[in-house]
Amino acid sequence: MNSPDERPLDNPVWYALTEHQFNEAIDYGNVKFYHPDYAPFGAFINHQDTSAAIEKHARLIRDFFIVGEKPRLPMHFKSPKQYIGLQMINYNRINHPITEGITELTDSHYDDLIRLIKLVYPEYFKSKTQQLGQYYGIYKNGELVAAAGERMQTRNFIEISAVITHPHHTGKGFAKQLIAHTAEHIFNKGKVPFLHVDETNTNAIQLYLKMGFTIRRRFSFWKISV
Repeated sequence: MNSPDERPLDNPVWYALTEHQFNEAIDYGNVKFYHPDYAPFGAFINHQDTSAAIEKHARLIRDFFIVGEKPRLPMHFKSPKQYIGLQMINYNRINHPITEGITELTDSHYDDLIRLIKLVYPEYFKSKTQQLGQYYGIYKNGELVAAAGERMQTRNFIEISAVITHPHHTGKGFAKQLIAHTAEHIFNKGKVPFLHVDETNTNAIQLYLKMGFTIRRRFSFWKISV
């Protein structure tokens, strides 16, 4: 497929909230955040002084993240904690066999998804995160044991997120099948899949590389705590 302009990926939270997910945004001008019910992320442009926006947003959510440049915080806040992530992208459809039954997760599967999320990274998944995109899962004996879905969305790109396998079911290839399935649906929408992963998560990075993703850039995300 033709490569779209990748510049929105240099500030994906900002462009997701500007181009596509504006109904889920809290707009402070040159600083934008997802509403806390959807995601704990924000971003800014134009080297904006973020301190006033952060002070306002901290009244809505205790811990959250700025993705991108180091933000300026109000004087009485703790220094932000920096994490380094990798942004990865894939322009090619993934040729990987799907041997498991994959379920499209709806509101009726919400409790199952939250139960699985809490085992891995509940900090990043909020009560309405599932509404940001489509989620898929694999069930075994009535239990949701693996999931993946869509989170940030811009005009031309959709982020694959929440790639999770229950600790009792790792090593069975469930994540690969869900990534391939989710990416295929993104391509069918005429968009390109990308994802974010902490650079210390080497097992996940190797999995994504095997699935055809390439590393586009390193980026910082800053945890802000009141």
